[in-house]
Amino acid sequence: MKLLLTGCTGFIGRELIPLLIKEGHSLTIISRQSKGKLKAIANDQNINVITMNPAESSSWNKKEIQESLKSCEGIINLAGEPIAEKRWTTDHCKEITNSRIETTKNLIENLRNLRKPPKVLINASAIGFYGSHPQTEFTEENIQGDDFLANLCKEWESSAKNKPRATRLLIVRIGIVLAKDGGALGKMLPIFRAGLGGPIGDGKQWMSWIHRTDLCNLINESVKNSAWSGVVNGVAPNPVRMNEFSNSLGQALGRPSLLAVPGPILKLILGDGARVVLEGQNVKPQRLKKLKFKFSFPTINDAFKAILA
Repeated sequence: MKLLLTGCTGFIGRELIPLLIKEGHSLTIISRQSKGKLKAIANDQNINVITMNPAESSSWNKKEIQESLKSCEGIINLAGEPIAEKRWTTDHCKEITNSRIETTKNLIENLRNLRKPPKVLINASAIGFYGSHPQTEFTEENIQGDDFLANLCKEWESSAKNKPRATRLLIVRIGIVLAKDGGALGKMLPIFRAGLGGPIGDGKQWMSWIHRTDLCNLINESVKNSAWSGVVNGVAPNPVRMNEFSNSLGQALGRPSLLAVPGPILKLILGDGARVVLEGQNVKPQRLKKLKFKFSFPTINDAFKAILA
């Protein structure tokens, strides 16, 4: 298929793009980075790169993007500023919001103007949709929470739902994505390798995670399988508490997991963004089970073993 990708030049895209190329798709990638910076990607003959900021509505007037929209058969929209990497200042919260909401709104508006819209839209969301709770087990049936992230996810998903009637929509509420070259684990590995790692906060908060390979496989499956629509939780079937996560990581590295990172220190560094790590939620992939999706890494030990091999 001819696929149009946004937000796919970072941590997830590093594995997703080679997989989609292997599947025989031809890709047009929208990125704020120049083609020069994306040399490894842009050199592939099956890839076209369009440099633009998708959150700016005027950038969609480019002839190049309009031509790509007319010919594309599927869209994968993963665009969004990282959530737990900086303090949630007013400006950063605006960036977090605009990179998701404005990009998705602009995309949908342009899709609705097409005579022949794409067959499928895979749109990212996050498990932040549910809010956080120490006891509740969340599935796709649960209603949204009521905090900054939950409200952001609701608006993000609502924007995607305005897609053309002929376009099948799958919304993936993504959990903590694990791989060694980025994301939360990428930041934790050097600390744990030095023997200084440990649980963050009280260690009792839930971590609903997914190995990056499983996330890429489920996105790939949803492109080609017309039974996949609506909402799925992009998480492994076995969430763990932070204590277990830290202990498993320490064991996999042959390092102790002793030093807890106090919550107040994290709050000092990340401000409100620390809530993502300190509160957590227990999310289950109920719909993926019904769709008979097979996880390559269903447990945290499986995931760490593969990542650290």
